Amino acid sequence: MAQALIVDLAKHERVKYELRVAGTSLADISRELGVYQSSVSAVSQGHRRSHAIQSAIADALGTRPELLWPERYSKGGSDDGVS
Repeated sequence: MAQALIVDLAKHERVKYELRVAGTSLADISRELGVYQSSVSAVSQGHRRSHAIQSAIADALGTRPELLWPERYSKGGSDDGVS
């Protein structure tokens, strides 16, 4: 069963900062994935979920999605209702 979406704007700002430090941005990730920048922002903020976008952001930061957004994953590390 899918969990309720949790919007976390402070975490979103931290992700944007960490991406800048890593030399990339949410806009760069959207271009790499061929999706709208608003879709990447919505996932980062918590308004939407996308395994592909979460993975791309985590990869750019040298981590795993379940470590970046533990509240979005079950204890086994699988996505909870993520496409």
